[in-house]
Amino acid sequence: MLAPHDPIARFRDTLSRAAAASGFDATAAALATVDARGQPSARIVLVKTVDARGFAFFTNRESRKGRELAENPRAALCFHWPAIGEQVRVEGEVSLLGDEESDAYFATRPRESQLGAWASPQSAPLESRAALEAAVRACEARFAGREVPRPPFWRGYLLRPERIEFWITGAGRLHHRTVFERAGEGWRESLLNP
Repeated sequence: MLAPHDPIARFRDTLSRAAAASGFDATAAALATVDARGQPSARIVLVKTVDARGFAFFTNRESRKGRELAENPRAALCFHWPAIGEQVRVEGEVSLLGDEESDAYFATRPRESQLGAWASPQSAPLESRAALEAAVRACEARFAGREVPRPPFWRGYLLRPERIEFWITGAGRLHHRTVFERAGEGWRESLLNP
């Protein structure tokens, strides 16, 4: 039984049901950021851990999202699971995770993904696909026969939620919307019109 006022426990339960109901990666979410000029952008990321601290994802700090988070450390996530007719929206402040946690997650990634993190200056212009493939081959040679360390520019981010909204499909588009807003050390829960 879930704690009635614990949106993190509720999220983890919803994520578990979504993962069981779909052939897709249920950790995929749209991440929206805003740059210093107020220009928004969104992309899909994989949220790798969710705990009492918040929602963690990992990326290149020099990518567009990394630069935008450095300029404006606030973001929003939106998970959408059509297989169960639910979505969850999360908003809050974002901070960098420590080296130890970033190293630990990087070590779990497939070797090809680790090499790709070194080879690709994410979001920078690309001369050609052949140039990217050559960069990957150079990284394969550089790290041949040994573990691939985490690049110093690749880190984890933690979105500390200030607002979490649960949206469940309702008949006649009368959806069920419950919002949790941070209130001191706890949460204030309320309903929203569909």
